[in-house]
Amino acid sequence: MRPVRRTLLRDRAYEAIRDAIVAGEIEPGAVVRDAELAERLGLSRAPVREAFARLVDEGLLETKPQSYTRVTPVVAADVRDAAAVVGAMHELVTRVAVPRLRDADVDAMRAANDRFAAAVRAGDVDAALGADDALHDVLVRVSGNRAAAATVTRYTPLIRRLERRRFGEGGSCRSAGLHERLIEACAAGDAEGAVRVTAEIWRGLEELADEDTH
Repeated sequence: MRPVRRTLLRDRAYEAIRDAIVAGEIEPGAVVRDAELAERLGLSRAPVREAFARLVDEGLLETKPQSYTRVTPVVAADVRDAAAVVGAMHELVTRVAVPRLRDADVDAMRAANDRFAAAVRAGDVDAALGADDALHDVLVRVSGNRAAAATVTRYTPLIRRLERRRFGEGGSCRSAGLHERLIEACAAGDAEGAVRVTAEIWRGLEELADEDTH
């Protein structure tokens, strides 16, 4: 993790620690200490403690008062539940967004899927998941549903940890082909078809969690 600028310190501490956990830089079960992370990030302990509290609330950290704060294990049931919630939000925003999409929005989705496919071929997990986010974020943004966007932001990191591990094992739980079907439905203005493909994408992630034996 790199030091963060002294603006919006609480949010920046949260994002840096969250991303390190999701990427596996801080592994499941690892004990985290506010003083140590504050030094690494170039911050005081206060914003790191606030970040810890938020990450506990979101399920990425667990704490025992006066004893420890540590990274939670990747629990299949938690990932499945998160995928069900995030999937429902994506279905909602897709239904609202499709009639509002402009050609530039569809073009942005196509470009993101091209980057996704290239990253999967190259084995670049960061680029693949970044492109996946960019593709689906088009629909979230166009829908204008801030509550759905906040829910997606909150629960997606729980899913990403399992996706990253599976990607590292040589698999990929997302499909450029499914993305293509989603984009074509969007381009045709077929909201219900786009919702069906979205449901299929997120159902696959729920099934991935069910298959996980760790």
